[in-house]
Amino acid sequence: MRSLTSRLLLALALTASLAGCAKNNTGASADDMSLGNPAAKVTVVEYASASCVHCGRWNNEVFPAFKAKYIDTGKVNYVYREFLTPPVEVAAAAFLMARCAGKDKYFSVIDSVYRAQEEMFTTGQYREVLLRIGQSAGMNEAQFNACVSDEKALKALNDRVEKYSKDAKITGTPTFVVNGKKIGGDAGGEQSLAQLDVAIAEAQAAK
Repeated sequence: MRSLTSRLLLALALTASLAGCAKNNTGASADDMSLGNPAAKVTVVEYASASCVHCGRWNNEVFPAFKAKYIDTGKVNYVYREFLTPPVEVAAAAFLMARCAGKDKYFSVIDSVYRAQEEMFTTGQYREVLLRIGQSAGMNEAQFNACVSDEKALKALNDRVEKYSKDAKITGTPTFVVNGKKIGGDAGGEQSLAQLDVAIAEAQAAK
């Protein structure tokens, strides 16, 4: 495996015990990345990792329809919360890069990372692929390197992951929480659009 930077790998070694690509708390946070109507009656929180193939599959196969049905129509406030799964240095670098790109580009960068997962995992060229995505978002190589080795930003990411693990009992990704209720039980896991339809309808009815 090619490391992104030795400093990033060293810092992220401490987070490995928190991560697991398996499959509540909807309290708003200034660190949240969100789409849709913040005043919607239903909030859907997804805890996800940029290096989790289950999250990538959900993003590629389910999210477009979910977005069209609920986010674009203002029916749901969608909140994306970052988690770390192996290889943790890849997930962390992707999240740091997406945040450096800015809130207006964050979700398009994460989408590009998910769609490039197969290439990264097949070739092992993690840094090269992430750099290419960063460049497409307007970064040069020096900016990319500075971004993914930003110790302050990395600590903030690690702190968020630790908080989600402790407070929201998140143990793997993806985990979906609809108005405070974890979907799929403690195990979480990928959810089809039909499963989310049911959970969202129940949340709307309870209001």
